[in-house]
Amino acid sequence: MGVERVEVIAPKTEGTIPDEFIRSENEQPGITTVRGKVLEVPTIDFSDPDERKLIRQIAEASSNWGMYQIVNHDIPSEAIRNLQAVGKEFFELPLEEKEAYAKPLDSDSIEGYGTKLFKEVSEGNVTKKGWVDHMFNKIWPPSVINYQFWPKNPPSYREANEEYAKHMHKVVQKLFRLLSLGLGLQGQELKKASGGDDLIYLLKINYYPPCPRPDLALGVVAHTDMSIVTILVPNDVQGLQACRDGRWYDVKYIPNALVIHIGDQMEIMSNGKYKAVLHRTTVNKDKTRISWPVFLEPPADHVIGPLPQLVNQENPPKYKTKTYGEYVYCKLNKIPQ
Repeated sequence: MGVERVEVIAPKTEGTIPDEFIRSENEQPGITTVRGKVLEVPTIDFSDPDERKLIRQIAEASSNWGMYQIVNHDIPSEAIRNLQAVGKEFFELPLEEKEAYAKPLDSDSIEGYGTKLFKEVSEGNVTKKGWVDHMFNKIWPPSVINYQFWPKNPPSYREANEEYAKHMHKVVQKLFRLLSLGLGLQGQELKKASGGDDLIYLLKINYYPPCPRPDLALGVVAHTDMSIVTILVPNDVQGLQACRDGRWYDVKYIPNALVIHIGDQMEIMSNGKYKAVLHRTTVNKDKTRISWPVFLEPPADHVIGPLPQLVNQENPPKYKTKTYGEYVYCKLNKIPQ
């Protein structure tokens, strides 16, 4: 099998966890989380008919927070429920069924069922790990979909994901337009710079089993997303945290809201005007947390850099221009950009 899944390790633990899951003291959520305060990141009504107000709210939240929640986004709650139901059902299948969709160890593709993602940090002789298993599927555009990695069970997995992608498409068009206008650009500029119709929607399902020592472990360590933008729905188990003024806070859960993360590529394209959000995921002692982020990514050979319209003598480029594939390789292997 190669990699031991967290869901296999979890039941074997009795009040303790293996050393590779214990974070250093400056990362442990039991020490570093601000208690008694939930971070209320901006909540934006996506259906507001006052477009100028909406542009201003999106631009301010993208600049000052890098994370916000949008409500009244027109994705039917049934489509979200179905997405969540089939994802949960897949992770509740016997392990051998899930392993049929495991990403091959020698594959460059990210798609499939897995556990390890980032190059893990070693402390002494111990390689640190996140308390999470995951599933990756490209769900848009149709030309990049590889159904080999789409579960056949539950039978409605494909239908639920395709339906969600169809609704997500409308949200993405509108969000990119508002983000563009918020930078003083034409409405289509950011979408065009991101790869246009070749923009890839990469769905990830994060599965965080109950953990006997949630004070010591993290599901996903502190990071910014490599994507342009990430659009996420979680289940109702608290776990998303954001860094604000150097401190870690739980992010308030709003049912049916879409959580928006500004990613690294958007920060680069906006030449630092929009900020990628530093966030992480905690785990729960008694409950399974699941989240469904969709990473909006350019094709690997697409070149991303600060947009020429946003650069001048007073505001020179703050970031290097490179292909998205080069950027991902550097970040995953912890090579300075």
